[in-house]
Amino acid sequence: MSKNAFVLPMAGLILMSACARIAEPPATVSVEAVPVDESGWRSVASAADQDRIARLESAWTAALAEARSRGFKGAITDEGELLDPDAALPRAAPPPGSYHCRVIKIGTQGSRDLAYIAYKPFFCYVEAEDDVLIIVKQTGSQRPAGRIYPESDERHIFLGTLELGDEDAPLPYGEDPQRDMAGVVERVAPFRYRLVIPWPRRESTLDVFELVPVTP
Repeated sequence: MSKNAFVLPMAGLILMSACARIAEPPATVSVEAVPVDESGWRSVASAADQDRIARLESAWTAALAEARSRGFKGAITDEGELLDPDAALPRAAPPPGSYHCRVIKIGTQGSRDLAYIAYKPFFCYVEAEDDVLIIVKQTGSQRPAGRIYPESDERHIFLGTLELGDEDAPLPYGEDPQRDMAGVVERVAPFRYRLVIPWPRRESTLDVFELVPVTP
């Protein structure tokens, strides 16, 4: 992910109006459908992504330990339940609509990388399609997009891909393993959700996307 933050300053009515337009629902949310059988998300996920999700707890442990040891203990504490591995609450599914989203990357895949990077908010959108939710990051050069599959009342599973640059639609999940993404969706507070990506393919040990509904 680019480290150029998406800043939302209060610089007058013109900029506020532009931000409001970005938060509007996209004309279409195009994420290729994948057949789902009785085994749910496991019938869709690759073996590698199933393994990543199975090792979610170890990703939390390794990422937080490294970030704390490298001087980010206060930043982690300030995020409260967002970065508490045990904070999941019932009703995990985020309601359809526009969200302020931001990502925090924790831990490293190389000693020269920062162990904690918190990016500025961007806009994303959640749409319902039958009994499956679709989530799409609407802005930026790297835009995760995918489907949210129910697993339990406290945990849903995200399977998606990374849309890049000027591409006008994400690749189907499974077409390019280097673009595939897998994670867990949870509710951690009233009107506060998170998408946790364990063992991403680049940069970090754990990516945590915060989702907060856009209010009028």
